[in-house]
Amino acid sequence: MATIKDVALRAGVGMSTASRVVSGKGYVAAATIARVQKAVEELDFRPSHAARALMSGTSQMVGVYIPILKGTFYTPILAAIDAELRAADLHMVVAFGVGKGDARRQAVEGINFLLERGCDGLIVISNHLCEEDVLALGKNQSRIVFMNHLLDGIESHCFTADHHYGGVLAARALLEHGHRKIAVIGGPSTSPDNVARLSGFMGELERIGINPAGVWQTESDFSPEAGWAQAARLIESGYQFTAVFCANDEIAVGAMAYFQENGREVPRNISVIGYDDTPSAAFSSPRLTSVRIPWLEMTMAALDELFNRCYGTQRTIKRHFLISITQRASLARPPGT
Repeated sequence: MATIKDVALRAGVGMSTASRVVSGKGYVAAATIARVQKAVEELDFRPSHAARALMSGTSQMVGVYIPILKGTFYTPILAAIDAELRAADLHMVVAFGVGKGDARRQAVEGINFLLERGCDGLIVISNHLCEEDVLALGKNQSRIVFMNHLLDGIESHCFTADHHYGGVLAARALLEHGHRKIAVIGGPSTSPDNVARLSGFMGELERIGINPAGVWQTESDFSPEAGWAQAARLIESGYQFTAVFCANDEIAVGAMAYFQENGREVPRNISVIGYDDTPSAAFSSPRLTSVRIPWLEMTMAALDELFNRCYGTQRTIKRHFLISITQRASLARPPGT
């Protein structure tokens, strides 16, 4: 395999000149550029990652931290980041939460792992970090952006949605369809975005006169297995309900599967609304009504900010994201109305 030294020898120039031509940085006479380009073609030269990094002064790698490598939520986000980076001749390195520590400790360790690998910048998808964790990063915090989290003092690094309002919209969707007997399958109480959406949901119920204390509610993780298990608990409890709000789409898909497996049709007998509007919502059976959080728009905005910080670009940054309801087949009026 040809090296930059071989290109320089073939073109009759120094290695530094050949490197400037290959990297496109620095002045080189037109005739010299032509000789180097001809040598590159004749030798079928392809610079290695290490060589490109040496020429550019960067690692050409962007790190991405996600809490868990499971389910359908993170896959589209990672795919979008990877496509955008590859278009810029950059590469993605992914770390996710592992180890014995809690979610906060795993996030800190994941960030340190990516920084130690020499990533030029990081996208961190976690809302468990504290301000002191960011301060501990020192000068490295200037090249990190955060998704689904808002930290005081570095708001320009942060990209998130108004999850409280997302919960309000979920409640309104059920109420506008005539539901008053409602159950809730929430996510982890340690997850701030889950707490926010449930707060908005319950607050909207209370606003129209439904006592939140009388609403059947349970906590789970954000998985279809949890949705199935909690739907079983709900049925076994004997609680009378016509609709269920699930704190994410994967919970909702698991809950709908349980209901239909046990003879309760969605939405004929029970309406279900999810949250996030992930790709799985459009292909569940029935297709799932969900609160749409524009995750891909948010991802691109965070990546634009990172490009500006790490690579000197001047991309326009979007900071406000519209939340809405995607109406599909899983939501209808209560039976008998």
